[in-house]
This record gives sequence, structure tokens and C-alpha cells, in this order.
Amino acid sequence: MFLLKDIKYKDILDIKELKFEESKVACIVGESGSGKTTLLRLLNKLISCDGGEIFYKNKPFKHINSVDLRREVVMLPQAPAIYGGSIKDNLLIGLKFGEKPIVSDERLLEILRLVKLNKGLNDDADKLSGGEKQRIALGRVILMEPEVLLLDEPSSALDEDTEELIIEALVSYTRNRGKTLIMVTHSKKIAGSFSDKIVELSKRDSY
Repeated sequence: MFLLKDIKYKDILDIKELKFEESKVACIVGESGSGKTTLLRLLNKLISCDGGEIFYKNKPFKHINSVDLRREVVMLPQAPAIYGGSIKDNLLIGLKFGEKPIVSDERLLEILRLVKLNKGLNDDADKLSGGEKQRIALGRVILMEPEVLLLDEPSSALDEDTEELIIEALVSYTRNRGKTLIMVTHSKKIAGSFSDKIVELSKRDSY
């Protein structure tokens, strides 16, 4: 699905060749400052590499419209935005931005169950805890049904037990739907338990 060749980005990344396969789960691990988030941002065309080339579905990035790419490849940052209003408003806002059809309340409740959040659709999103907000943002991305989910520490605000439940549900969802999941995680345990591929980055090292 993605192929990176001879990628250089400042003094952060130096990647000779790296592949992410379609319909697989990949985890990116490594010490702070090793370029994990930078790699996700490159895959979403939020930044551009200084050298080398990235391919998506065998097509060079330079020939792919950024907006079109981001409709298929959706990134969830580590500190995602939560908007004023209800949980329902926050779940639907990604569909509105992406100009996708609005789904039923029943579908929204399915998403809340998937991310293990026992809340009502009309509850105030501002009153949620950090971990609950993180799960709402994750639900928002899942609702958009992208081909590729790029997740930057999607469970960093959760306790260990809840984290494992959420990641297990997320991985099951992506595998059942034939989606591709590329996830930065601080947990080598999570990476070892759930991924098909582990990419470990080190400061100033080449991959």
C-alpha cells in the first residue's frame, strides 16, 4: 500500500526502504524524538520529505492530490481536537468535513460500544475525561471508514487494561473490514500482541 524509498527528512528520518502492506496492522515504536509522528505525517502528506519518494498504491505521492489522499488516509493526532457540543456532534463532524453521508444514531451507538464508552449521544463532550475524549476522536475516525487509519498514540490517555480492550477492538474492526492500520504506540506489549509488522525507529538511525 505504501512504499518509501530513500526518504530523508531533516536530521530526523533516513529510510532506505520501508513498506506498509494493505489490510495489515503495523505498529511504529521507538524512543521520543526518533521520528514516529514525523513518519505518520509524511504518510498523510501533512509534510513533505527532503529527499526520496513515497508511493501509495504504486502511485508517486507527487501525482496524488493531498485532499483526495486524506479522504482515504485519515490521521488521528495524539492530542485530537474536541469541539464544543455533544458527543454526537463530535462523532459526526468528521463526516461533515469529509462531505460524507451522515449516519444514524444507531450507528453512532455502535461506535461508542466499539470504543468502550458508556455515554449518551447528547452528553456534553467538554465534560469528558482525557481518555474519554481520546475515544470519541477515535470513534470519529472509524466512522469515516478510511482505507488507511494513521493513529498517533491512540490510547496514551488510557489505563493499561482499558488500552488493551480498545486496541483489541480497533484491530478486530480493521481486520474485519479489510482496512490498513498504521499506529504509533509507546507500548511494545501492544505492538507485539496485535501487529503484523513492527517498525522500530531510533534517533538518527536509518531504517
